[in-house]
Amino acid sequence: MYGWIWRKLPFGLPGKLTGSLLIAGAMVALLWFVVFPWAEPLLPFDDVQVTQDSGVPGDPGGDVVPGDGNAPAGDEHDLPYDTDQNNTPPPSPEN
Repeated sequence: MYGWIWRKLPFGLPGKLTGSLLIAGAMVALLWFVVFPWAEPLLPFDDVQVTQDSGVPGDPGGDVVPGDGNAPAGDEHDLPYDTDQNNTPPPSPEN
């Protein structure tokens, strides 16, 4: 099929290259503006559900937001490193 299209394009090599680029651009535009928007509702990419079931009756999902009073004591600052500044040494010239 591609050989048939290449043979049917006019104006020698420059015309064949230009025509090929125009055909490829038209196919990309057709896919981008027509086919993909039509197919987007059929694809499950936006159907993301993240839940956390704690198993406790009455718990709506066990979501804990730091600083809202529901977080366990000390939960906000249990990192083993300082987050206020970068304490890593500068790279040595040998590396």
